[in-house]
Amino acid sequence: MNTSRLYRNGQLISGQFDSNEISELIQEPDVALWIDLQSPSETELQHIADEFGLHELAVADAYKGRQRPKLDHYDTHLFINAYQTIFNEQSYAIETAEISIFVTDKALITVRDGDKFDMQKVQDRWDESQILAGNGVAFLLWGILDVIVDGYFDVVTQLDEAIEKLEDLLFAEARQDLVIQKKSYDLRKALVVLRRNASPMREVLNPIVRRDVQVIRNDMAAYFQDIYDHVMRVSDWTESLRDLVTTLLETNLTIQGNRMNLVMKKVTSWAAIIAVPTAITGFYGQNVPYPGFGTITGFWVSTALMVVISAALYVSFKRRDWL
Repeated sequence: MNTSRLYRNGQLISGQFDSNEISELIQEPDVALWIDLQSPSETELQHIADEFGLHELAVADAYKGRQRPKLDHYDTHLFINAYQTIFNEQSYAIETAEISIFVTDKALITVRDGDKFDMQKVQDRWDESQILAGNGVAFLLWGILDVIVDGYFDVVTQLDEAIEKLEDLLFAEARQDLVIQKKSYDLRKALVVLRRNASPMREVLNPIVRRDVQVIRNDMAAYFQDIYDHVMRVSDWTESLRDLVTTLLETNLTIQGNRMNLVMKKVTSWAAIIAVPTAITGFYGQNVPYPGFGTITGFWVSTALMVVISAALYVSFKRRDWL
């Protein structure tokens, strides 16, 4: 056991208590416990499971980790699995931290692997909202889910800003196609990761909002509804950004195609201009008699033809914006 809290009648009584006191504490009325297990051993987790009667399947999921975001109902408790997300602005990658949550009528047990999940934010949220502590376990659960969903909002906002910067690069005069393609791919991958973690939270919160969960008091229903609304907004925003990134990728390809067409048009125009003197000099290079053969006049006539026809082609192509 790494961290714990004891609330009694809505007041924080202790920031730490011994695991041997659990059996006595859960018998008291108006008590809410928070027990945080950071990288617990199988024995330590089983001890907590025995104290609260946690289902073996839920315990196995919490110990093994790498579960999808979900909410499972058991006779005496709920099991919630969720992920905290952090956006890396340098690599355009999303880092995730998994947390498993057991919700009983008297206690909230969190299980996490290492310190990747920022539990300090959760504790700060509890301390800032002390007025709601009288709602017991529902208050503790709200604090964790609120921090997780707020993290999704922060990430999707950062992704939106990153896409705006990518749009500026896309239409910049000095384009870097390789950079644009890489960032587009990285952003699309980040949006997929965010969607995979944020969208299932709707199914986690839906039973709570519909009040199908007995441990949630009615006084907290509005607060969970607020979290649910935020999840819906994040999901919609994520889908919009995915469509936008797809559009940017298609636009980038279109721009590349247009640039290629422009280059080919210019190359073809210059090739046509160069073909004129090549044809004339080739004709005059024949070893057969012709008007002006072997005379200065023939030289000047051929030169004049090359200059006049090439200039005419250049002017014509320039007017058509081919050069």
